[in-house]
Amino acid sequence: MDAPATAEQPAQAGDAIRVLIADDHAFFRRGLEVVLQGEAGLDLVGEASDGAEAVQLAGEVVPDVVLMDIRMPKITGIEAARQMKEVAPSAKIVMLTISDEEEDLFEAIRAGASGYLLKDIPLDELADSVRAVYGGQSLINPSMAGKLLTEFATLARRDAEEEPAKHAPAPKLTEREMEVLRLVARGMNNRDIAKELFISENTVKNHVRNILEKLQIHSRMEAVMIAVREKLIEIS
Repeated sequence: MDAPATAEQPAQAGDAIRVLIADDHAFFRRGLEVVLQGEAGLDLVGEASDGAEAVQLAGEVVPDVVLMDIRMPKITGIEAARQMKEVAPSAKIVMLTISDEEEDLFEAIRAGASGYLLKDIPLDELADSVRAVYGGQSLINPSMAGKLLTEFATLARRDAEEEPAKHAPAPKLTEREMEVLRLVARGMNNRDIAKELFISENTVKNHVRNILEKLQIHSRMEAVMIAVREKLIEIS
């Protein structure tokens, strides 16, 4: 493995994608390690066996992508995701879990995860998934988008009713940013959004980055959650 980056010096563009694995099952970690180390352009920079160790390692090695289980000792993967946003804010977190519970899916996205995959994913697809999330894609399957949005709407409504003073109004998005956000909510990736709106993929990336900066969040699906809560977009 390459020498770890420091918190002040994250990986630069063109470098290998730095990946951290967090799972309490050594056999599963070993399987991921074999897959990732056989892929060009990916660098496995650390492995953790519990949530607390994952957070500590993330602060030390500054990964680009974290593959993390939800059910882990000490602290859960969801709590670890929240804490990682403090020590390694640039890291893209993907939950890799056996849990298909909607509540776990929602809480993971709300904690800042950029993706949610089940452990039955073919291992030969894992490297492409890492590259996709590193490139800014959501790893929520389009077929899950409707379920996810429904869960967002239900829980966001509950949050608003229970703690109405907690949520500040969302910053105003431009008309084009709203168009992009609606397509993100449909589970579309940057390439498909570009085709739909007849703009370049780089322009889509810029719009997504601006949306995240305005909303002060880390992932595309968090943006969808806020948009639903603030009634910026409606669920059909």
